[in-house]
Amino acid sequence: MSQPNSGKQRAPARQRLASPKPRSAAEIREIFTRFRAARPEPKGELDYVNAFTLLVAVVLSAQATDAGVNKATRRLFELADTPEKMLALGEETVRELIKTIGLYRNKAKNVIALSEKLIAEFASTVPTSREALESLPGVGRKTANVVLNIAFGEITHAVDTHVFRIANRLRIAPGKNVLQVELALEKAVPEEFGRHAHHWLILHGRYICKALRPACESCIVADLCDSPDKRIA
Repeated sequence: MSQPNSGKQRAPARQRLASPKPRSAAEIREIFTRFRAARPEPKGELDYVNAFTLLVAVVLSAQATDAGVNKATRRLFELADTPEKMLALGEETVRELIKTIGLYRNKAKNVIALSEKLIAEFASTVPTSREALESLPGVGRKTANVVLNIAFGEITHAVDTHVFRIANRLRIAPGKNVLQVELALEKAVPEEFGRHAHHWLILHGRYICKALRPACESCIVADLCDSPDKRIA
């Protein structure tokens, strides 16, 4: 029978990294204070003209870059910026317009289906509740969070791959899956930073704290970072 580990033994590295200790409230406040100083009004990088086109753009952005989505939606939104106009275009035309985006066939089907449902059940208006948004074809929790935050000004934390990585690397909201990280962010992020928090984290992850080669020399919170991925002393 194996003996239990003594209190002096260190846990395996993999185990230590899997469940890092969250930062203190003061440290988290300092991180977001620096983010706010660098970008007082961060914006999402998807192009849109109203709540409906924002919803469509976010649905299309799954497993695609914002730049790629913007290129495809430029013409789409010129032709259809309401559910009625989108439905009138038809699935085949939508599919042709967005064919440069990954999974475009299924996404075109969802865009038409959500347009139909908006017309039939929501008077052609994008709903303002998470439950109603998630009832739309192609809309999951992350998409709902983005729409609620950007279109309606709610404090939500949409967790994409960048947010997930930064929340764990900086120990702001450690978690093993996106829901854990989202719920941890809700508790950890001071309310005054809540509206823009996920934008700061996305932009930081997209341009500075990259997955493979983080640009630590350009990081405004490098002195606070103790991640094993850190590339500078």
